[in-house]
Amino acid sequence: MTDARLDAVGASSTPLRALIVDDEPLARLNLLRALAAFPRWRVQAACADAESALTEVAREMPHVVFLDIRMPRTSGLVLARRLSEFPAPPLVVFVTAYENYAVAAFELHALDYLIKPFDDARLSMGLQRIESLLDLRAEAAYAVALRGFLADEGPDSPLPTDGVLAGERYLQQFSVKSVGRLDLVRVLDVRWITAAGNYVELHLEGRSLLHRVTLAALEARLDPSVFLRVHRRAIVRRSECKSLSVTGDGTYSLKLMSGARVPVSERYVAHLRDSMAQR
Repeated sequence: MTDARLDAVGASSTPLRALIVDDEPLARLNLLRALAAFPRWRVQAACADAESALTEVAREMPHVVFLDIRMPRTSGLVLARRLSEFPAPPLVVFVTAYENYAVAAFELHALDYLIKPFDDARLSMGLQRIESLLDLRAEAAYAVALRGFLADEGPDSPLPTDGVLAGERYLQQFSVKSVGRLDLVRVLDVRWITAAGNYVELHLEGRSLLHRVTLAALEARLDPSVFLRVHRRAIVRRSECKSLSVTGDGTYSLKLMSGARVPVSERYVAHLRDSMAQR
């Protein structure tokens, strides 16, 4: 983003330019009308395809692109890759009807998304998050998150079908969103993971981070040869396992290389023992 663009976004009263990209006329109209209720937002254009969207971006870079994933000829993911190549790409809010895909992919990278059909409350919440990122000038971190998401999905990711993207790459990195910032976390640095409601706690060397994604969604994207489920609330890196002890009838405790202890349930103890024996 240029200095002029940064200065323009810095004031909370400054209008924010939005570009809508969706091949469905009714979807474009619905989002256009919904955004009209938010005085700070101005719709720069509503495009039916990726080609016209790129033309509009070249004319004037928007602050945010509301991008449908499934479009004919050029998908939203392909267009997102084109946008991510800009030195200072706009923020991208993915619009999709595939709820499972959104949870499994977007939240790992702290990207914003809207599930069709969405209501005014969900849109308002998303716009507030975007405004916060723009006002605090966190666009650079958001661009890193977008590029990380696209890199994990692979260069030629197919369209999502039945709610799931058909790519088979395991997660390499993801972004953790906190107030006013995004932290890029390498999966290589994660030692163990514990569930915390709709969040997970990522345990790294010397620190831990809360990330809004479920343990099940995260486990599905982790390499099973590297990580092992040991409890309904815990996943550990196999190389971190040091010793296993019995704590009760059908309950166990795993000591990690760091000295931390993680509970192990009877359901997973056999797999854990096999993993430790093979080292």
